[in-house]
Amino acid sequence: MTAIESPSPRTTDALFQGICEVAREAGRKALAWFEPGASTRAEVTLKGGYSPVSAADLEVDRYLRMALRELVPQAGWLSEETPDDGSRRSSPEAFIIDPIDGTGGFIRGEREWCVSIALVRDGVPVMAVVEAPALGETFTAQAGAGAWLNKARICVAQETAGAPLRLCGPARIASLSGLPPLQLRPRLPSLAYRLMLVADGRLDATVASPNAHDWDIAAADLILREAGGVLIDHNGEALRYDRAELRHKELFAGRPSLAEMLRRASR
Repeated sequence: MTAIESPSPRTTDALFQGICEVAREAGRKALAWFEPGASTRAEVTLKGGYSPVSAADLEVDRYLRMALRELVPQAGWLSEETPDDGSRRSSPEAFIIDPIDGTGGFIRGEREWCVSIALVRDGVPVMAVVEAPALGETFTAQAGAGAWLNKARICVAQETAGAPLRLCGPARIASLSGLPPLQLRPRLPSLAYRLMLVADGRLDATVASPNAHDWDIAAADLILREAGGVLIDHNGEALRYDRAELRHKELFAGRPSLAEMLRRASR
């Protein structure tokens, strides 16, 4: 395997800006198929007999693969809409993307869907963009440089004495014992966007049911971490990506103490 040198700060910044522009263009392409409050104009089929995929997902996937590989030709590739042949694991870095996270909501005309892009090195996200074009929101982060929503820096919500916890996730959360009063919000079709609402403080926490895939969470994980939060598994560990196994068990997100509280309550 040929070693890949760490880019200089200037090169790193240029690469990050390039990824952000690719994400914005991908969002514009998806919006061309989107009908707010109405069914998409894109043809919809089922993959695996149960999961919807639209022509918009496939068009955005093709565009991202072309544009991102122009930026980092040697990077591996993992996308929800591209068959995984395992070749990505021969490189220490890979793009992990979801062309449209929340496809069901996109198809129905709901605005809470996003384009999710992460650049992962040695299993850890180092650059991330979650683009929510129907909402005019772009979430970004580089490792060690903070998290941003458009041009404003964001951080997770801090504890407020006596306030109920604002949570979004599986209905079973309401039955967990040992938690403060909860204010459950309607579940959103995009897990990445739910995690962004935790990152910018609109939610205190969320729980992800088992079977989230790398492409659902890799970009959101970095943005949440740079906003002062964590995304942990059932053992309380941070996640690794670009492995042979792409699926994850139940996950917990929020400020560190709250994510751990939810994990313990779920055992």
